[in-house]
Amino acid sequence: MFSILNRYIFKEVLYPFLMTLFVFTFVLIMGRILSLVDLMINKGVGFTEILKLILYLMPALLLFTIPLALIIAILIGIGRLSRDNEYTVLKACGLSLHQIAAPVVAAALIAFFLAALTSFFLIPKGNLEAKNLLFRVVKQKASVGIKEKVFNDDFRGIVIYADRIPMNGESMEGVLLYEETTADEPSTIIATKGTLVSNPESLTVTLRLENGSIHTVDPAFRNYKKVDFSTYDVRLDFKVSAADEKRVKFSKIDEMTLWDLRDRIDHPDPQGPSRRELMIELNQRLASPFTCLIFAILGIPLGIQSSRSGKMRGFTIGLALVMVYYVFLLYGKALGETGIIPPVIGVWTPNVVFMAAGLYVYFMRAREREITPKWLPVGKRER
Repeated sequence: MFSILNRYIFKEVLYPFLMTLFVFTFVLIMGRILSLVDLMINKGVGFTEILKLILYLMPALLLFTIPLALIIAILIGIGRLSRDNEYTVLKACGLSLHQIAAPVVAAALIAFFLAALTSFFLIPKGNLEAKNLLFRVVKQKASVGIKEKVFNDDFRGIVIYADRIPMNGESMEGVLLYEETTADEPSTIIATKGTLVSNPESLTVTLRLENGSIHTVDPAFRNYKKVDFSTYDVRLDFKVSAADEKRVKFSKIDEMTLWDLRDRIDHPDPQGPSRRELMIELNQRLASPFTCLIFAILGIPLGIQSSRSGKMRGFTIGLALVMVYYVFLLYGKALGETGIIPPVIGVWTPNVVFMAAGLYVYFMRAREREITPKWLPVGKRER
């Protein structure tokens, strides 16, 4: 009997969980789909690369949507049992709230392990692969975009002209370059040869010019300077809008694994993120999966209702709880980043507060006590 009952309650939570997870993840992806389509149409990025980029960005979205989908699914599933009086029947058969909650807790544990896998491994791997993919796209665009006997102005502050490009496309001959990186003294560079050099470490593309000269004239056309060189490097930056620059922005800290973060905290890099930032990132990676268990403990008693309200009640309450949690978390992180409180306290306090509230409401519901304040009108109280 209990095995059948557990499967029944588990399915009541599983189906809305999968549907809610798909809907919210799809909505978050749609928020970026226009910029991704712009990459494909206007920037020449292939459809396969776009799909890979979406796949690499998916873990960061799932870490938010998994707990959200779980608490909404629990509120909807347990709420349906309560509305149809099935919960009352189960209680009349001698089942306690702990026995009824067992399959829900099992679902929460599965969600916890999925969130932990996402937070510990998939997010840093996905961010790193997404940045490498964008770098390969930029490198390919730089090599393909420069055509011989054409003035190319796709780069910020630079116009490039190549008299001849060999069939292999790895170098240019007869290069003329106009550089406006300094508005007061724009320069004209002439070189016999130019080669594109990529740096996977810094994710930059550089045009290396050989055997040439730099010609500079001041704005008043009074002074003229000429500098000869054997090798001269020019960094290429594509012209992008403010929206393009924010499309996919990764910091090195987002690509670190837990072990990298722990090692960097013990041996900080003066040129890298501060120790406080590393502590916040490490603790948030560890704390995020626990939201699945916390929301489950909180959602089980809140799903039991005496009213006849529909599924929208569970959806609304779940969304409100998640919003309050993340506002609380953002505020704690801000206090931790400014040094007002330790980073550990700033990240873990929302978990502690919500877990305490969840345990209080759960055991009050298990003892058939009121979980709403006594000052509320009688008609609005729930037991």
